[in-house]
Amino acid sequence: MENRGHLLTEQLNPNSQNLDQLTSLEIVDLFNKEDAKTLEAIANARQELARAIDLTAEALRGGGRLLYVGAGTSGRLGVLDAAECPPTFCTPEELVQGIIAGGSGALVRSSENLEDNRSDGASAIAQREISQLDVVMGISAGGTTPYVQGAIQAAIERGATTIYLSCVPVDQVSIPVDVDLRLLVGAEILAGSTRLKAGTVTKMALNIISTGVMIKLGKVYGNRMVDVSVTNNKLRDRALRIISDLTDLSREEAGDLLERSNNKVKLCLLMHWTGVDEATGDRLLTENQGDLRTALTRTMKVASSC
Repeated sequence: MENRGHLLTEQLNPNSQNLDQLTSLEIVDLFNKEDAKTLEAIANARQELARAIDLTAEALRGGGRLLYVGAGTSGRLGVLDAAECPPTFCTPEELVQGIIAGGSGALVRSSENLEDNRSDGASAIAQREISQLDVVMGISAGGTTPYVQGAIQAAIERGATTIYLSCVPVDQVSIPVDVDLRLLVGAEILAGSTRLKAGTVTKMALNIISTGVMIKLGKVYGNRMVDVSVTNNKLRDRALRIISDLTDLSREEAGDLLERSNNKVKLCLLMHWTGVDEATGDRLLTENQGDLRTALTRTMKVASSC
């Protein structure tokens, strides 16, 4: 069995040596101080995060998919981020996917022993018929998870774009990928418990990447989620507020227009601002790869030249 004690994620944190003797308030203060290191880690990886956004947006624009692969906490965070994309950005479920060692059952109960099988990771890639169109992101706080490494190697062999997210320096674990994300938050307060700072910084990075990609794909106008999926009362309220805030329409008028646009906020706004009907608006958005601002600018230019 390999000794992983040299890994940054397994080392002892000198700031928490007396952890079991702290008061509750001292525990909270220590967590607050240590969690501040996640912001520094994100800042230090800003170039790699930006490259991950650009490569992924390009792949998805070309018909590819983004797949997160992880085990334990890392896998759960990938599944969570993937699951949040359809309601936030109205993406098809297959566009962003989360793969976790052990499958759906591992989301609600510990199955960390399943992370040790490298071939299972490779099989998960084969089952999803990964190709050169796709992006596969391996997530492994300590960088050594066999399941994730097997998946990444299989993805490389199939020509996919590969990203690796870990919380250890490159001299401890070397991964030959297109984007090597090193989020160095240091040793955990509770030694080896990477659901803490490592988990927090992973969630932050995934938020940045998936949201950045969707911005690049035209699913945001200003800072509004104009591709929000109107599937419940909360999201319908948000859709109505977006429409009312960006136009001169009352809430009732916004609701009428939203109905006429088949509950598509982006289409609703284009119809209002250009006067086109639903079918024409749909065509214009398709021609402009779903980018509302581009569709609006081009439509206005055509109108002004007539």
